[in-house]
Amino acid sequence: MAEVLLFHHAQGLTSGVRAFAETLRAAGHTVHVPDLYEGRVFDDLADGAAHVQETGFGTIVERGRAAAEGLPAELVYVGFSLGVLPAQSLAQTRPGAKGTLLFHSCVPVTEFGEAWPQGVPVQIHGMDGDEYFVDEGDIEAARALVESTPDAELFVYPGKQHLFADASLPSYTEEAAALLTQRTLAFLDGVG
Repeated sequence: MAEVLLFHHAQGLTSGVRAFAETLRAAGHTVHVPDLYEGRVFDDLADGAAHVQETGFGTIVERGRAAAEGLPAELVYVGFSLGVLPAQSLAQTRPGAKGTLLFHSCVPVTEFGEAWPQGVPVQIHGMDGDEYFVDEGDIEAARALVESTPDAELFVYPGKQHLFADASLPSYTEEAAALLTQRTLAFLDGVG
């Protein structure tokens, strides 16, 4: 079984993110879910994004790094949207990563280093009509990552929802979320 460090999105540690973690635990995985917002949860994505701007992206990444301290090196890093930043940073800079799952977002590999670490499998999941994933360059970063390493896979789902895998939000899309969860569990079984 895998040990997972899962980071929430810009709306905070919602009940949907907690439920996703519980699904992974029910499958036998150990899951750590730090609260990068120190208890704050936002009903609206725009409010959460404003909080991130106020807090600073660097602070979010550092809080993610701090959450990894004291945990084994052999983790699978998982990030929902904003949580991709600490997940991808740790996967690229902290030796020992077993794998990475990036949901709803991906940043260029050069943000955290020169190349994706060899032998670290990664999956990126997003929707083909998601304005954040498509229009802000995340899908291009994901395609570049896939082209740069044989250990990367990109899964693009039909639809326009951003946080489609969070069951507590109106953007939740059951069919796509179920497929993402199925692929996630298969990935974790493969690296665990």
